Amino acid sequence: MKQKTANHRVFLLCLFLGISISGMVNAGEIKKTTKQAFLLPERGLCAHRGAMKTHPENTIPAFRAAINAGAHMIEFDVFLTKDNQMVVIHDSKVDRTTNGKGKVSDLTLAEIKKLDAGSWKAPEFAGEQIPTLQEVLNVMPYNIWLNIHIKGDGQLPVQVASLIGKQGRLHQAFLACSAAAATKAKEVVPEIKICNMERQDSEHEYVQETIKLKTDFIQLRKADYPDFAANVKMLKENGIRVNYFGTDSPEIIKMLFENGVDFPLVNDILGVIDVAWELDIQPVQPVFKTKK
Repeated sequence: MKQKTANHRVFLLCLFLGISISGMVNAGEIKKTTKQAFLLPERGLCAHRGAMKTHPENTIPAFRAAINAGAHMIEFDVFLTKDNQMVVIHDSKVDRTTNGKGKVSDLTLAEIKKLDAGSWKAPEFAGEQIPTLQEVLNVMPYNIWLNIHIKGDGQLPVQVASLIGKQGRLHQAFLACSAAAATKAKEVVPEIKICNMERQDSEHEYVQETIKLKTDFIQLRKADYPDFAANVKMLKENGIRVNYFGTDSPEIIKMLFENGVDFPLVNDILGVIDVAWELDIQPVQPVFKTKK
């Protein structure tokens, strides 16, 4: 326990100073090759909409807090505005998380940028804006998974996949989307990774369909049934990584890892990151792409 505490303190100190720690298997070690490569976490915690328990969800402060906490994956949602700009927000309307009203699809980017997306959470976040997808990518390290939830089957998956490809994020980003959206995205960027969100009537059917589609990820929602562990094992045997939505319970998180789940989605990343330490899953020290 003392050794874990000491390691935790060293990690936090290095994170604060921006010092690179070598030899951390889950911390984004860079391999020296002709093309820069980033080692991604094999398993860990996914910060749902960033650090949404303590920060306004899907905003830059929420993402920075999740990164600083050592999140292994960050989930966020993307919609298209009226003028076809990609913005990061969960709801189809701006009503709940801003001081505005109306559908995202009925507002231009300029109109959306005028909204306050932080005051609803706490006064210290007053004036925070709804970010664009590009703005979110600008703050993301290259050694964590990016779980991008696509909200729409039109041109959105095409635009997101194209930007991910242009930004050199294909190694870490995946689209959580419907089968129709996945098809459109792969038509323009065949290498894009997919998390199947085309859920079926039962978890077993969902698992079977995901294996059939040969997607990269799945997002399970229930673990309280007899075949849960067997379904996870079957997915893993077919090369599919398993996300789980969602819990902040340390006991449930530990159970999920014990049953083979790779990335539980959590709202309180700052509050539960110690669970990863307890299971010897080192929080990620973020690595940003070096300048040429």
